[in-house]
Amino acid sequence: MNAAESNMQTSEVVSEETVQPTATSALEEKVTPQKEVQLTKAQLVEKLRVLLEGKDEQKLKTEVDAIKQLFYKKHKQEQDEYFESLTDEEKAVYTPIADEYEVQLKALLNDFKEHRAKQNADAEALKIKNLETRQQIISKIKAFLDKPETVHEHVTEFKQLQQAWKDTGSVPATAAQLFKTYNLCVENFYDLLKMNIELRDYDFKKNLEFKTALCEAAENLDNESDVVGAFHKLQKMHEEWAQIGPVAKEMREELWLRFKNASSIINKKHQTYFDALKIKEEENHQQKTRLCEALEAIDFEAIKTFKDWEDKTEEIVAIQQQWKTIGFAPKKVNVKIYDRYRSACDMFFSKKSEFYKIIKDELHVNLEKKKALLAQVEALKDSTDWKETTQQLIDIQKEWKSIGAVPRKQSDYIWKQFIAACDYFFDQKANNFNSQKTVEQENLAKKNELIDKIDNFQRSEDVSESVAALKELVGQWASIGHVPFKEKDKLYEKYKLACDKQFKALNVDAHKRHIDTFKVSLDSMAGKDKNQLFRERDKLLRQFEKLKSELKTCENNICFFTSNAKKPSPMIIEMQKNIDKLKEENNLLLKKIQLIEAQLA
Repeated sequence: MNAAESNMQTSEVVSEETVQPTATSALEEKVTPQKEVQLTKAQLVEKLRVLLEGKDEQKLKTEVDAIKQLFYKKHKQEQDEYFESLTDEEKAVYTPIADEYEVQLKALLNDFKEHRAKQNADAEALKIKNLETRQQIISKIKAFLDKPETVHEHVTEFKQLQQAWKDTGSVPATAAQLFKTYNLCVENFYDLLKMNIELRDYDFKKNLEFKTALCEAAENLDNESDVVGAFHKLQKMHEEWAQIGPVAKEMREELWLRFKNASSIINKKHQTYFDALKIKEEENHQQKTRLCEALEAIDFEAIKTFKDWEDKTEEIVAIQQQWKTIGFAPKKVNVKIYDRYRSACDMFFSKKSEFYKIIKDELHVNLEKKKALLAQVEALKDSTDWKETTQQLIDIQKEWKSIGAVPRKQSDYIWKQFIAACDYFFDQKANNFNSQKTVEQENLAKKNELIDKIDNFQRSEDVSESVAALKELVGQWASIGHVPFKEKDKLYEKYKLACDKQFKALNVDAHKRHIDTFKVSLDSMAGKDKNQLFRERDKLLRQFEKLKSELKTCENNICFFTSNAKKPSPMIIEMQKNIDKLKEENNLLLKKIQLIEAQLA
C-alpha cells in the first residue's frame, strides 16, 4: 500500500462526524444593546444605519431586532400621547401616519432584509453547487469501481478526488446520506485494492494507536484541576481525532464509544463548573450592588469639614479595595454594574474636588481678612491708650478666631506676625502698669485718707458753709486718679457711704447731693481729658437704655395682674415700688447725661 492510499483513508472521518457529538461551549451569550433605551428615535435610526455597515448581517440580527422593537415602542408611545391630546372630533377622523424616522427605519430594515435574503440565497446556491460537485466525485469513484481490474491505475486520480472532496464546502442538510455513500465508495475502492491490503492493515493499526492514545489522553483530563483548560484541550483532541483515518471495522464502535464517554465526563465537569461560576457571579453581582448602594447613600450635606471628607474618603477607599476582591458579575450585567460603581465613585470624588476648591477659595479670603486684622494690630501696637486699645485688640483677636483657616504655607507666618504685634502691645502695657502700681497704691492711700476726712467731717452751724466745705472734699476724689482695680468698687462704696452720711446729716436731698457730687466730678474730668467725658456719657447712655427696657418690661408685667379686692395685693405693691425706683434711677441718669452734654457743648 503506497502513501497516496494511506492519505485517502482519512476520508473515513466523514462517517464518524455524522454520529459523534462535538464538545460544545458551556455558555451561550446573546448580544443585547445595553444603552439604546436611552436613545431617541433619531438616534436609534442612526445607530441602526451604523450597525448595518457591518458585513455579517446574520450576526447583527439580534441587535437589529432589539433596535426595531425599542423604536416602535417609543413610536407607539409618542402616537398614543399625541392621540390623547386630540379632541373627540379629531380622534374620530385621526389616521396614524409614519414620521420621517419611521420611513428611514423601514428603508434600512428593508435593505437589511433584502441583503440578508440575498446572502442566504447565495449560501444556499453555493451548497447546491457543492452538492453537485460531491455527487460528481462519487460518480467518478463509482466509475473506478465498475472496472475492478483497473482500480490500481486510478490511485493518483482517486487521491485527487479525495482532496477535492475535502476542499468542497457545505452541502444542504438534507444530503446527509451523501457522506455515507461517499465513505462506502471509498471503502469499496480500498477493498478492491487487494495488493494494498497489508498497507491498509498497517494504517488501521497506526490509526488505532493514535486514537487509543487520544482516548487515554481524554481520560487523563479528568485528573486535571483546571476544568476550563481541560475542556479546551478536549476540543483540540476532537480536531485531531477528525484528522486521523479509520481503524479496523470491528474496533470502530468500541473505540469511538470510549472516546465519547471520556469526552462526556469533561463536558459535564465543564458544564458543572460554569453552573457554579454562574451562581458565584450572581453572588458577586449582589455584593457589588450592595457596595454601589452604600456609595449612592452618601449624605454629602453631612460632610462639612476636612476631617469629614478624609474620614469618608477612607471609607470609599475601603469599598474600592473590597470591590477589587470580588470577582466578575454575570456577563450581561458586568459592564452595567461597573458603570454604576464607577459613576458613584466619580460623584464622590467630584464632590470632594468641589469642596476643596471652595475651601481653597475660602482659605484665600480668610488670608486677606487676617492680613487686614494684622494691619490693624500693627497700627495699634504702639498706642498708649491702654484701656481702649486693649479692648480693640481683644475684639480683633475674637474676630481672628472666628475667621477660620488660611493656606497652610502662610498660616504659621501670618499667625506669628499677628501674635508678635499683640504681644508687643501687651508687653508695653505690662511695663507701663508695673510703673503705675506704685502710683495707684499712693492714690489708694490718698483716697482712704479723703474718706476718713469726709467720714470725720466737722459740720459748722452754718449749713451752707458746711455743704460748700463738703463739696470741696468731694471734688478732690476725682482729681486723685486711679487705684488698684480690685480695690476700686469696695473703695467707692466706702466713699459713697461716707458722703451720704454727711449730706444726710446736713439734710441735703439725696437726688440733689448725687447731682452736686456728679457736677464736681464732671468739672474734674473736663479739666483733665475731654475724651473721658465722652466715655462717661456712653457708659451712662447704655445704663439709661438698659433701665428703660427694664422699666418697660415691669410696666407690661404689672398690667397682667388684676385684683378685685379693695386693698392691692403685696406682690402688686412690691412691683409698683420697683417701678417707682426704676423711674427715679432713670431720671437721675438722664440728668447726668444732660450735664455731660452741657459740658461738651
